[in-house]
Amino acid sequence: MTLKQLEYVIKVAETKNITSASNELFIAQPSLTHSINELEKEMGITIFRRTNKGVIITNEGEEFLSYARQVLEQANLLNDRFINKENRKPKFSVSCQHYSFCISAFSDTVKEFDSNQYDFTIRETQTHELIEDVTNLKSEIGVLFLSNFNREVLKKLLNKNELEFVTITKAYPHVFISKDHPLAQKDIITLNDLKPYPYLTYEQGNYNSFYFSEEFLSTMDIKKNIMVRDRATLFNLCVSLNGYTVSSGIILKDVNAQSIIAKPLKYNEIMEIGYIKRKNMPISEYGKAYIKYLIKYTTQ
Repeated sequence: MTLKQLEYVIKVAETKNITSASNELFIAQPSLTHSINELEKEMGITIFRRTNKGVIITNEGEEFLSYARQVLEQANLLNDRFINKENRKPKFSVSCQHYSFCISAFSDTVKEFDSNQYDFTIRETQTHELIEDVTNLKSEIGVLFLSNFNREVLKKLLNKNELEFVTITKAYPHVFISKDHPLAQKDIITLNDLKPYPYLTYEQGNYNSFYFSEEFLSTMDIKKNIMVRDRATLFNLCVSLNGYTVSSGIILKDVNAQSIIAKPLKYNEIMEIGYIKRKNMPISEYGKAYIKYLIKYTTQ
């Protein structure tokens, strides 16, 4: 088994097509097919099933690919650390649920490592995709929350994917509403107070289960529900429709809409905010800086 073979199977998995992969890899298709066949023979597994429309990744192939990505990522880290040290281009990626403090922490990380060149990525995305990003090393760190209603399911999923959750802070649930909302003057808001208003939540795609929800109230029977894909839309609807969402209460005026405020919600739950990473994988200097700034913004 060689690193080149791992690169080949990962590219085929990305394109789902041998011909497309061979073109992108600048290798003859018969040579690519032979190399993959030799790898499958050596490993004693079938990574791909060939069809007239391309390839399908087998279950054991998916497992093999998750390890292959780790090996290649570690090889790239070694190259950056010891071979390309002077000319390396800083790289760092993070995936997160829709939290403004994640953006602020990312911004500070970029400023700390500002240079003539870098390749940094932040993805505000759906919960299941966030976990997949870290599993497949698309992102070094993922930021999400655990609570009593999702902890058991998400912990099992994290363990299955060899990920670990590290707690940063704990918070009581708050309601995000417009500063001009009819409930804006209340010190504490109850569920009964919220009944007349639309509940805004983040859509979770094919995994639209309350276990993957970014909000606490997804298991409750709420009459008015609106799903959105991004923070800007959610905040606009908070203002225009007197809508609300439920989150940590951590609100940063330089990132959140100036018209949005946070009010405590009378609800018996605690939000455990933290980050996930690959088990037994060291955190890069960029990851350490990002975590430092996450702690700064969530505990101030």
